[in-house]
Amino acid sequence: MQPLNVGLGNRSYPVYIGKGLLGDIDHWRRMSAQLKLPQRLLIVSDRNVANLYLQPLQHALKTFDSTTCVLEPGEANKNLAAMTTILDELIAGGFQRDAAVIALGGGVIGDIAGFAAACFMRGIRCVQIPTTLLAQVDSSVGGKTGVNHKLGKNLIGAFHQPVAVVIDTDTLATLELREVRAGLAEVIKYGCIYDADFFAWLETHMKELLALETTALARAIRRSCEIKATIVARDEKEAGERALLNFGHSFGHAIEQVTGYTRWLHGEAVAIGMLMACSLSHRMGLLSAAEVARVSALLGAAGLPACTDDAPVDALLQAMQLDKKNAAGKQRLILLNGIGASEIRSDCSSADIRQAILDYTGS
Repeated sequence: MQPLNVGLGNRSYPVYIGKGLLGDIDHWRRMSAQLKLPQRLLIVSDRNVANLYLQPLQHALKTFDSTTCVLEPGEANKNLAAMTTILDELIAGGFQRDAAVIALGGGVIGDIAGFAAACFMRGIRCVQIPTTLLAQVDSSVGGKTGVNHKLGKNLIGAFHQPVAVVIDTDTLATLELREVRAGLAEVIKYGCIYDADFFAWLETHMKELLALETTALARAIRRSCEIKATIVARDEKEAGERALLNFGHSFGHAIEQVTGYTRWLHGEAVAIGMLMACSLSHRMGLLSAAEVARVSALLGAAGLPACTDDAPVDALLQAMQLDKKNAAGKQRLILLNGIGASEIRSDCSSADIRQAILDYTGS
């Protein structure tokens, strides 16, 4: 399969999608020659992923001078302490500016490792190898990196584009079904905000996706990456259009933060957030009740949660005040203007936002 291109001028990069890429020596040899990868590599992973995929990756990179840094897994460990561990490894290992970081793992590892690469010696190269569906279709592409703060998600970070993204679809075979479902939330998001035909395709192929059927999965991943690459190429630093990719995330990030990053996976929280955003879109006269029902039904078909019962509305509203999209003291939310179309709105009333949250919480 031909790689996708994220078109950012002299910082453009390929997204490779295929089976068995992670351990393919020939692929790494060709990619290294094309991208002029350095010999010194630091592979960053977490304990769970390293047990599965570190050895085949090390074998594929046997001609490189690589070392490893293994972190504890989970969103609760996506913090400055984890990033410092990576920086300590880079400094103690004598790495220089001609080195590269290889991020092997899900979105948490990709974000932390990418942020460390952005900060070390003011920026070194990074290759993303996402091993979860959510990371493959979302966080590995686009250059957003960062860590969480106790008061909010991803409040500390930087834009730092990778030099390549290597998506090995075989890694999805070891995912728990819950992780697959969480990744599908982000896939559904792309249909909601940008492509009504893709949304309709998802409505008829959800069973195949949940079963990890190869053809359906490859199509969903590629179309998701195509949409994100298109938007990122037009608005790399989220000055405008790129914010649309955060549909459901203002609510979802607040749910994650209020519940301590332990109750919900990111995709699960975003799924609930998308329902809240749909409710708000309906209240604003942008989305019909039938369209809200279609989004709800598709999320339900993916096995995603429809509400949270342990996130009080006032706590969620307070957490949303720290959302990075807010500007000039106003909340900026992503709403649907029909399935396949979206817009940024800063004129939502506090009463409507509160009621949209109440529609999908037990509070």
